[in-house]
Amino acid sequence: YPSEFLMQKITEDNQIPVHLHVSVSLQYVAGLKGRALVEFFHSNIAEVENEELRHLMWSSVLFYKTPNVEVMACVLLSTKAIYFLLDDSFICADEHQSDFWNKENSDCENSSFHLSCCFVLKLNDLQSVNVGLFDQYFRITGHSADHIVTCLTRDSYNTHTFIQQLMAVLSLLARTPSPEPVDKDFYSEFGSKNTGKMENYELIHSSRVKFIYPNEEEIGDLAFLVAEKMDGLTHLPSLNILLYVLAFQVDHVEGSAQNTSSLQPKTLILTSSDLFLFNEDYISYPLPEFAKEPPKRDKYQLADGRRIRDLDRVLMGYQTYPQALTFVFDDVQNQDLMQNLTLDHFGE
Repeated sequence: YPSEFLMQKITEDNQIPVHLHVSVSLQYVAGLKGRALVEFFHSNIAEVENEELRHLMWSSVLFYKTPNVEVMACVLLSTKAIYFLLDDSFICADEHQSDFWNKENSDCENSSFHLSCCFVLKLNDLQSVNVGLFDQYFRITGHSADHIVTCLTRDSYNTHTFIQQLMAVLSLLARTPSPEPVDKDFYSEFGSKNTGKMENYELIHSSRVKFIYPNEEEIGDLAFLVAEKMDGLTHLPSLNILLYVLAFQVDHVEGSAQNTSSLQPKTLILTSSDLFLFNEDYISYPLPEFAKEPPKRDKYQLADGRRIRDLDRVLMGYQTYPQALTFVFDDVQNQDLMQNLTLDHFGE
């Protein structure tokens, strides 16, 4: 251990997304290759001597206790736990959550020493995994509010790969009592043979961890919500959501030495007639079992919405992934100007 293939795969995955900035401590981790990366894991992160590193992924993460703070993390999956190696700037900036993070040994002012906080979620404490719409993110739930983390991969491939690796590692766990004998096939377990329609989107793994996938009702609820936001267009018989993607809205900060840009996380939803940007709560829904009251904000909050017919042009950047798109809309004060002119000129 480890195999050459695994070391090569982990080395390839050890790349920070180019559009996100991280601290010096995480840049150091991203610079490690092959055996040096495995040795770093065993000497600095691993809690048990015989655990194996199986997967590495860079992702933005959200914690249930700090739902408004998205932070970059190196996510390491081993045969014993999931480790979230966090950006040290997050620990310094998040002073109101001092009870959540143990800050006794952290010295934010000492720039010569770079500390990374490592959040550990043991596989034995894992209860469920909720996969978001179109595999754009997933939420890992443990036994308390401290053990709920959402990984905003914004990439269906990364989500799928991590879930597959997690299932494989969970299969190695011996939990008692053992689950019921597997005597049903996949289709009889999940669907009704009469209708052929999937009724249950909850997969209970042999380790008794639930993997919960969104069903068709979630898309229906989202379409209904979007229809409510479309003034005067709610009479449309069918509203189809063509695209759902987690993206960033770029806000340019002028006046600084170099015009920098800040990235605001947004959910982009495209229908056949409109383009919407939502602020979405990725961490609070569905409600955890121990929650005593509903979240303070709705799952979807409309940030901006424009009609496709008002779209003038789309500017595309020439850089590699992630691609930057600029949507330019006609600045018409009265959206139904032509309709009003017709009424004025031709009467009732």
